[in-house]
Amino acid sequence: MDLQTLLDQRQITKYHLSKVSGVPKTTIMDICAGRSEIERCSAKTVQQLAKALDCTMEDIMELSSPYDSATGLPKDKTYLERGLPPFLVESIAAMKAAWEKLDGGEPYLRWDCDYCNLQTDINNAEVNQIINPEQAWYLREKYLRLEKA
Repeated sequence: MDLQTLLDQRQITKYHLSKVSGVPKTTIMDICAGRSEIERCSAKTVQQLAKALDCTMEDIMELSSPYDSATGLPKDKTYLERGLPPFLVESIAAMKAAWEKLDGGEPYLRWDCDYCNLQTDINNAEVNQIINPEQAWYLREKYLRLEKA
């Protein structure tokens, strides 16, 4: 979990946290945006956040940034599934259902058709520039269980 998720769960704004904790709003905004890491904050800042959020300093230190420090991109890549064309959404749903059956030990003889349909739809969407290569690989890794070499 990250700080922004914690604030959302508790329905606390960054501004309110700043006022209650005494930590500058810009610091809180930087942590939530991934520009600063909690690990680099002073013990005083961590203590102020912990007290304001009614948790321990250890709890605050366990919060992670929602962004990858090396790339600056979000760690949660589900945003890559937004705005997909209906034919791709349909193929993904079929493949998810196939994996559920197979992972549950249920015999399912059409899984290869679902797999090929999804692979074809991903390739089609990528070649026709409906989705970008990053989205295509995300979908292949998540739903076809392929690994990018």
